[in-house]
Amino acid sequence: MTDLRTRAQTLLDLHSAPEILTVVNVWDAITARVVSEVDGIKAIATASHSIAASHGYEDGENIPVDEMIEAVGLIVRSTDLPVTADLEAGYGDPGETVRKAIGVGVVGANLEDQKKPLAEAVGAVEAVVKAGEAEGVPFVLNARTDVVAQAGDRPHDEVIADAIERGKAFLDVGAPVVFVPGPLSEDDVRAFVDAWGPQKLTTIGYPGSIPLARQQELGVARVSYGPFSQSVALMALQDLTNDVVAGGGLPSDFRVLN
Repeated sequence: MTDLRTRAQTLLDLHSAPEILTVVNVWDAITARVVSEVDGIKAIATASHSIAASHGYEDGENIPVDEMIEAVGLIVRSTDLPVTADLEAGYGDPGETVRKAIGVGVVGANLEDQKKPLAEAVGAVEAVVKAGEAEGVPFVLNARTDVVAQAGDRPHDEVIADAIERGKAFLDVGAPVVFVPGPLSEDDVRAFVDAWGPQKLTTIGYPGSIPLARQQELGVARVSYGPFSQSVALMALQDLTNDVVAGGGLPSDFRVLN
């Protein structure tokens, strides 16, 4: 348990440090090992979409929770770095799901609000915070609000104000950071940092998103890459397959990583 608490505190410190934390999301033991071996990587994050896909399920809590926890446990055992898991919306029982995740060595998690009524979303965050406290670890909840990613045709200012309100409510009940996936402008980031303080916002990397160095200057705590890292790997596999079908083979810069 001491080691678990140490890893949890390390992960929390990485989020509160002025240097931005970058995590390239993984989905199984070998991807966790490969990412862990890269100099400069300090923590591992899973991607629920990627794990579900690799197990033959559609995203959206279609994978049974115990199968997800088992997959995350394999990832934890493959690395010495602290692991934060994407646990979607908690699979119907956020507190119990996080308790199970802590049981396999997870020290942080994403939790989606799925645009649920604010009181319900806050209740889920509270349940996770209490689960961490009950297990004796400073669990790093990355409380996610989906209002920007699923904004539709709502006025942008209204969407940002909604996200700010939700994030503040999550922080008020003990979440250390708030995840706002979706394309964000510098003005959006400034609005969140002004409202919550520095090192409270986490974002996701998109093609053309704000450069990491600039996000650090703006006070962002962490940038992750969600299912996009799996897409990059699958693109490489498809490119190899296309080359083989065309009569080619392995690329000239091929190297064995496993």
